[in-house]
Amino acid sequence: MKKVLLVCGARPNFMKIAPIMSAITRSGKLSPYLVHTGQHYDEKMSKSFFDLLRIPEPDIDLGVGSGSHAEQTAKVMVEFEKVCLKEKPDLVVVVGDVNSTMACTIVAKKLFIPVAHVEAGLRSFDMRMPEEINRMVTDSICDLFFITDPEGDRNLRKSGIDPKDIHFAGNVMIDTLLSNRETAQANPILKDLGVQPGQYCLLTLHRPSNVDDPEALGRLLNALGRIQEKIRIVFPAHPRTLKMMEKFGLLEKFQAMKNISVREPSDYHQTLCLNMNSRFVLTDSGGLQEETTVLGIPCITLRENTERPVTVVEGTNEVVGTDPEKILAAVERVLAGEWKKGGKPHGWDGKAGERIVAVLENYLGA
Repeated sequence: MKKVLLVCGARPNFMKIAPIMSAITRSGKLSPYLVHTGQHYDEKMSKSFFDLLRIPEPDIDLGVGSGSHAEQTAKVMVEFEKVCLKEKPDLVVVVGDVNSTMACTIVAKKLFIPVAHVEAGLRSFDMRMPEEINRMVTDSICDLFFITDPEGDRNLRKSGIDPKDIHFAGNVMIDTLLSNRETAQANPILKDLGVQPGQYCLLTLHRPSNVDDPEALGRLLNALGRIQEKIRIVFPAHPRTLKMMEKFGLLEKFQAMKNISVREPSDYHQTLCLNMNSRFVLTDSGGLQEETTVLGIPCITLRENTERPVTVVEGTNEVVGTDPEKILAAVERVLAGEWKKGGKPHGWDGKAGERIVAVLENYLGA
C-alpha cells in the first residue's frame, strides 16, 4: 500500500490529525505512519490528547522540545529529514500552522515528496503572527490543499494556486468535536470547579501579541477585572501567560480578582466541556472560534484580526481587540441576550476526515 506520513507537533494538531487517522484506518487502502515532532511534549499538552482522542501511539516521536522559533524549526527539519529518508513515504500530510507544519513541508518538498496541507488558505494578513508566516510558506510549496471554507479557496487562488489542487474538506476540528461531545458533557470538571452551566465565561489567553506586550496585557487585565464583577471567569492558564504577568508586574493585580478561577491547562474533554456549557467565551484561540460557532456559544475574540472570518460572517464570533471598553460592550450585549445566533458553516459536519482520505486515495491511485 502507499505510505502516507502524517505529522503532528503541537496541541492544536492532535485534534486535527485524529479524524484523518481514523478515516485512513477505516478505509484500509493506505498505510499510515504517524510522526510526533514533540513541539508540545508534556502530559497536558501532548500525551493526554493521544489517549483521549484515541490516536494510535506515534510511530516515532522526534522529541524536539521547546526553543526559539529558529531552534525549534531547525531541530524538526534535521530530525524529520532522517525519517523521510528512512521511510520513503509516498505523501506527507501536515495540518494547521505550527512550526512543525512549515518545517516538515520544507523538508519533504526538498526530497521531492508531495505534501498535502489540511487547513490550507487560512489568512489573518498579520505578519506579526508566527502562524501566518508558517501558513504562507507551507501553502506556497504544497501539492494538495484542503480548505475549510470558501475564503480559503479565494486566498489560495489569489496566490496563484491551481484550482484543481484545492479540495473542500470541511473542518477536521469539528469532526473531533462531534465525536467527543457526549464524552465531554459527562466530564466532572464543572462539578470540580463548583460552577453551573451558563453561569460562567471561559477565558483562554496565550498569543504573543497579547501576553508578550505589557500594554496589551494590561488592557486585557483591566477588562477582566470589570468582567469578573459581573460573571465568574474560568481560566485554564497557560504557564507562560502567568509568567509574563509576573515579569510585567501585573500578577498581583490579577490575583486580586477573586471571581476568576485559575487552573492548569485543561485536557481536550475538560476544555470542550467548559466551552459547551459556558455563557460565553473570551479567547485569542483560533480553534475556540470554530468550536463556539458549531456549539452556538457567543465568542468574543481578543485580537485585532482572525484567520477564520467565516466564524464572524456565519457564526457566533466577534473580533473586538484589546480595548477594555469594546470588550465590556460586547460582554454587556451577551449578558443582555442581544448576541447574534449564528449558524454552522457548510461542511462542518463531522465528515472532513473521510473527504480528505478519499482525495488522498485518488491522488495516490490507491
